[in-house]
Formats: sequence, C-alpha cells, structure tokens
Amino acid sequence: MRYPASEKLEIIRQVERSHLPAKRTLDMIGVPRTSFYRWYDRYVSLGPAGLEDRPSRPSRVWNRIPDKVREQIVDLALEQPELSPRELAARFTDTRRYFVSEASVYRVLKAHDLITSPAFVVIKAADEFHEKTTRPNQLWQTDFTYLMVIGWGWFYLSTILDDYSRYVVAWRLCTTMKAADVTATLEDALVASGCDRATVAHRPRLLSDNGSSYISGELAGWLGDKGMDHVRGAPNHPQTQGKIERWHQTLKNRILLENYYLPGALEEAVAAFVDHYNHHRYHESLGNLAPVDVYLGRADTILNRRKEIKARTIEKRRSLHRQTAA
Repeated sequence: MRYPASEKLEIIRQVERSHLPAKRTLDMIGVPRTSFYRWYDRYVSLGPAGLEDRPSRPSRVWNRIPDKVREQIVDLALEQPELSPRELAARFTDTRRYFVSEASVYRVLKAHDLITSPAFVVIKAADEFHEKTTRPNQLWQTDFTYLMVIGWGWFYLSTILDDYSRYVVAWRLCTTMKAADVTATLEDALVASGCDRATVAHRPRLLSDNGSSYISGELAGWLGDKGMDHVRGAPNHPQTQGKIERWHQTLKNRILLENYYLPGALEEAVAAFVDHYNHHRYHESLGNLAPVDVYLGRADTILNRRKEIKARTIEKRRSLHRQTAA
C-alpha cells in the first residue's frame, strides 16, 4: 500500500509519541518496519520533503528525443493528419533521416492531444490464404466492390491486387460486373506489370470468389489463352480474399467521406487514392513500406537504410546525453 507524505508524517509522529516499543506500535497499525525506517531516514535527513514519493524513472534519460525533433514530429502530424502514429514514425524516419519509434510518436502526439479515435470499425480476417506467395506477380487477387454516384446509380470497381506486395496493379470503374469487365481489367494489369511482353516461366495466377463473372466460361477461355491459372475461394469464406477485401475497406473509408454526383468525379477520387495507396501509404504488414517498394524490389534497400538511420540516431542521442551529463 502506498501512503501519501502526510500519512507517513502522521505515522512517524504516532510512533514517536507511543510509550510502546516501535516494533509493537508498527505491528498494531499494520506498517512494515522496513518501510517505516526507510521513511524515517529520509525524514531525518531531508525533513517532511523527504517523505514525498520519488519518481521511479531516472531524472535524465539518455535516449530522450530532443525538443526540436518533437516539434518537427508535431508539425508533420499537423501537415498530414491522416497518418497514424505508425505511419508517421516511418514517414519521419524516411524523410528526415532521424529515427523515431511508433511508441515515441504516439506519446508526443498524445501530449499535444493529437490522437483521435478511428472513425470506422476495423475488421480483421480470421484466416488467410494457405499458400504464401514469395514474389510479385505470382498471385493476383481480384474482386468487385460497389460505389454510388448520386443521380446515376451504382458503379462497380474492378481491381487487380498483387498478393505479395498488396500493390494495385490495375483497376477499372465499370457499369456492369460481367466477364468482359474482368478480362479488360486483367488486360490492363498484364500491360502495367509487363507480363504481356516478358518471357516468364509462369503467368500470374488469379484468385477470386465465386461470383458469376468469375465462374463464367468466357473468363475461363480467356485465362486459358493467356496461360493463367485460376483459383477460387471457398464459398461463404471471404477471408480467402482477405487482402483485396481489406483494400476495399481502406478505399471506402477514405473516398466515401464525400458524395459524388458525376462518374468522372468518382473516378478521379479513386485514381488519387490508388496513387496514395501504392506510393505513399505505409503498410504495417509490409514492414511499414509502401506497396510499390515491395512490388519493385526496393524493400531490402529501404529497410537496411532505416537500420543505419536508427543506429546513427541512437549514437547521436547517446553522445548528446554524455555532453549534457558532463
């Protein structure tokens, strides 16, 4: 049990006034002798101020982030409020060449009341696709999602997502969900990835659900002509396509904050977010890398550079601490 300084002083006075031995008095009031004598020693040397609780943390932390860097973190958070502490930490390390951890960024933002609760519910898939990919363009996930244009009705976004890097290879905003829409999006993906020109041992496999456009003979024939295998998830089990389902959720959490009255406006919003998602948004499951970095094989270079920045930053903080402590 922790006692405030006023109660510690009262206990000391009570023991001093008691006609009984200190041990018996302390046993009667339920205070351990070790605690009492520790308080008493501090009281004798420092007076009542010595009875105040002392912080368990050291008065000087060698790895403390300098105030100037803290201000820069806050400035970046205000410039890009859409970034989470995790994304902000990675962005700061990459752009400022100074390592800060996610926990440190969270504490700095919390101190400035810049942490807000998410405006949406995060859904986590229970399972994942059982065959792990080991390189880009090994497996592509595809699916449709619905988007509304007021006065025009529903439009359908067809996406090809690389399973290994989560990079959006191609997308189309369609008015139907036919096999022809799927093949058109796949044509775009083959051109964008270079798989239509390069000589490869295996074309990307396609993973989809069991929608009518994906089980059609037209799509099967087209995939056969292109030399692409097709894998379909188990019925009523969307977790198999969990990565593209998460992509749909992430997209809608951003672009559906506004209403759209023209198809062109919706298409511009999707294009802007795809660019942000592919090139600027740090993905936690990719080691806080953007999908394009993994898709283009830059992941190891960036992660090694971050390790070097972290080592230099820690050495700089340690050196600063030694100078201040001297």
